Amino acid sequence: MKMGKKYIESAKLVDSAKLYETAEAMQLACDTSKAKFDETIEVHVRLGVDSRHADQQVRGAVVLPNGTGKKVRTLVFARGDKAQAALDAGADYVGAEDYVEKIQKENWFDFDVVIATPDMMGVIGRLGKVLGPKGLMPNPKAGTVTPDAARAVTEAKAGKIEYRLDKANIIHCPIGKASFGAEKLSENFVTLMGAIIKAKPAAAKGQYIKSCVVASTMGPGIKVNAAKL
Repeated sequence: MKMGKKYIESAKLVDSAKLYETAEAMQLACDTSKAKFDETIEVHVRLGVDSRHADQQVRGAVVLPNGTGKKVRTLVFARGDKAQAALDAGADYVGAEDYVEKIQKENWFDFDVVIATPDMMGVIGRLGKVLGPKGLMPNPKAGTVTPDAARAVTEAKAGKIEYRLDKANIIHCPIGKASFGAEKLSENFVTLMGAIIKAKPAAAKGQYIKSCVVASTMGPGIKVNAAKL
């Protein structure tokens, strides 16, 4: 695989054998972000659990203190007062069967987060096959199935992110943009890691956090000293 000139330059700044402290790692992530756009800073955490076992799942959501820097488009499935409250809270789209149909017939996906009140789950159950693979299906653990849809909209807009294990037992999460600077990124990073540590399943044995790497969209991976967390 041929690496670009900017990537090679950035990689020279990073010692691949070193475990960096949080603040230094975040500063490096900003310094190695050399693209013409404001790169997203992502965290990749490898956990010592086995996602094939139901009692070793790690999943949840957390509101990052400094947001993600991304404009979040919300689709809310609700009726009556709850639909109105969601609109008042700034939801981009609010509806019921009409949006189920739009997604099914038009393959419409102009949204980033789907929120539903519990009574609507029967209505959107048909969308499981479409929303599930994209990680968009509302879920009580992530706080996206809730009677308080308005609050869920506010939190999503404020920078709430969902974390969940992939098949390789790794969690991938954005923690902001390179323009945030090291201090804000560090705050977001510590908040996310705190949530992941708190979500440790009782069935997990041995070392829980195997490795933790932070990187900008186009930059090299920077290993973070997770033991300190």
